[in-house]
Amino acid sequence: MELEKVKELVELMKANELSELEIVDGQLRIALRRGGSQPQVMMTSASSVSTASPVVQPTSTTEKGEDEKLTAIKSPIVGTFYVAPSPTAEPFVKVGATVNDDTVVCIIEAMKVMNEVKAECSGTIKKILVENGAAVEFGQSLFLIEPA
Repeated sequence: MELEKVKELVELMKANELSELEIVDGQLRIALRRGGSQPQVMMTSASSVSTASPVVQPTSTTEKGEDEKLTAIKSPIVGTFYVAPSPTAEPFVKVGATVNDDTVVCIIEAMKVMNEVKAECSGTIKKILVENGAAVEFGQSLFLIEPA
């Protein structure tokens, strides 16, 4: 791939505030990742890319049994997860907090729009499953709640 094409892709990432981009074209694979001010470029041939199994964290049977009794609050959209309305503000909720249907538990930023996520059930926050500032997918579990 030509250097100019890579530069165009980097500019598109900046303009659209993308943190990752991956393109596979035949035997060529390009993965672009932005973490700081300069994007990282990784180019490999498709034949050298290994397919790894996802890492599964083992859980004890008691923990798994406890988690099955909990209700998950899931992400309604793809975006960036934030626990507070601003970097200096207190989190919306912490582990042990009591919530009801209308309690805002986090914000998910998508396309520069801050979307409030409400608990939509009553109970106690038992686990926060996502770190502040992490990318989340549609339907991804964000919190586990013990229903009231």
